[in-house]
Amino acid sequence: MGKISRTFELMRASWEVLKKDKEMLIFPLISGVCCLLIFASFIYPLYTGGHLQNSNDKEFGNYFVFFIYYFCNYFVMIFFNAAIVACAKIRMDGGDPTVSDGLKAAASRITSIAGWALVSATVGMILRMIEERSNIVGSIVASLIGLAWTVVSFLVIPVLIIENKGPIESLKESTRLLKKTWGEQLIGNFSFGLVFFLLAIPAFLLILLTVFAGGGMSVLFFSIGIAVLYLILLALVQSTLQAIFQTALYLHVSKGKTAVGFESWMLEDSIGKKQKKSRGIF
Repeated sequence: MGKISRTFELMRASWEVLKKDKEMLIFPLISGVCCLLIFASFIYPLYTGGHLQNSNDKEFGNYFVFFIYYFCNYFVMIFFNAAIVACAKIRMDGGDPTVSDGLKAAASRITSIAGWALVSATVGMILRMIEERSNIVGSIVASLIGLAWTVVSFLVIPVLIIENKGPIESLKESTRLLKKTWGEQLIGNFSFGLVFFLLAIPAFLLILLTVFAGGGMSVLFFSIGIAVLYLILLALVQSTLQAIFQTALYLHVSKGKTAVGFESWMLEDSIGKKQKKSRGIF
């Protein structure tokens, strides 16, 4: 309950920023459409491979296609997340950002974005190989590695877009900042995904109620359509709010600046408070 309460506070503060610049929702929308198009273009080579006769060649070919697919997806998501971070930074500095401002800022860092997409795709590919080739223990290990990766890379995009650093330098800086503020507690102290999962439940309940009520196929399709639109809207809001929060957290940790709409205690609670070791008398 404490995690949910903290997350709602962070979401509320991020929402105050989003209300002033609702156009930021355009970025995750475009990102989602692009990812669907990428999936459509890769689905055939991902799930077929009859032209490769040798099993080893086929396995290598599948992994290669997966890697390219991962890279393209990561590039799109990182690019538009970077645009959100840029707009959030302008708003937190007292400016009035536009969609063009976000796109220009992301485009100006396109080399670093591509580099970080390459790093992310490589890590994602390695984790996938571990899961496919290992037993249950290996899958657990891969999950733990993935969780650790999520923590250390949490502030990479704000560092990359605001400080104009390369992908490796941004990862090092993200790790340093979170370590300095006891960032190993980051995942345990809030969860946007958990709250939005709870918010998504009504969509599934609507479909279930329609099925049990026996309203007919037309009513069922209408309910499914409403549920899908609701879930899409939730996904857009979640992605945008999390990027806004990452920007606020980065400014607080690196610059000691509390963004408008946020409170310093709120940001400190999200990452945990570093306790000083007390010295004994003896």
